[in-house]
Amino acid sequence: MRHNRALLTLGGSAVLALGTTSVFLAPASAQVRPAAVACNQTALVAAVNAANAAGGGTVTLTAGCTYTLTAGNGNDGVNGPDGLPIITTPITFSGNADVITRASTAPAFRIVQVASSGGITLDAVTVSGGNATSVLNDNGGGILNFGAVTLTGSQLSGNTAGGRGGAVYSTGAAAAATFTSSTIENNAAYQGAGLASIMGTFTFSSSAVTGNAATVDPGGIYFNTGTATLNTSTVTANTPTNCAGSPSPVPGCVG
Repeated sequence: MRHNRALLTLGGSAVLALGTTSVFLAPASAQVRPAAVACNQTALVAAVNAANAAGGGTVTLTAGCTYTLTAGNGNDGVNGPDGLPIITTPITFSGNADVITRASTAPAFRIVQVASSGGITLDAVTVSGGNATSVLNDNGGGILNFGAVTLTGSQLSGNTAGGRGGAVYSTGAAAAATFTSSTIENNAAYQGAGLASIMGTFTFSSSAVTGNAATVDPGGIYFNTGTATLNTSTVTANTPTNCAGSPSPVPGCVG
């Protein structure tokens, strides 16, 4: 027997007609949206753990919230402590003028580490206050990346590394860092206070690396083997240099 099917709409709702039977579907406005993560460390850590366990996902942040981390919640036993659990899957932090920061009175730890199997996307989020200064575990004050880091409309500021990569240290064959309409500013490190990229790939589009300070050059971007791209982006006002002194030249970076 053949049934005639028709899809009608009534006030935003859908009606599926099957012969003489009609099935009403919920209006688009009634679709379930992910709940925002409560504005505290415990809820944020739990959300990251849940996303990792699910194989990845989106962590929706409470608009305008400052998530203050008071203790480390990740440590691979090799690279030192991290404020958030290690990112082992692709996770997006969907924000709206949000900040993830380390409390000034907390022990030293970077904000987050991304495993080679993982990826972190920051959308309208600022990461600040990370501090990677443990002996031999002092790279990547804000983010230590072995996988993928993507920033869109976001900022990395006020992070510190005792080694390289005050804001981001990105290394390895799987390492890729992509910045779009984002800013890396006022970070500090021994070398490469903005970004340190070693044997990886990084791309800046409509972004800026500025005001970062290193002990030895370069202060802005340290690059050693891999692929580097600057698209309509600026690297300026970093000390002691922007990119000069980098083992590999950064195309389009002057000073």
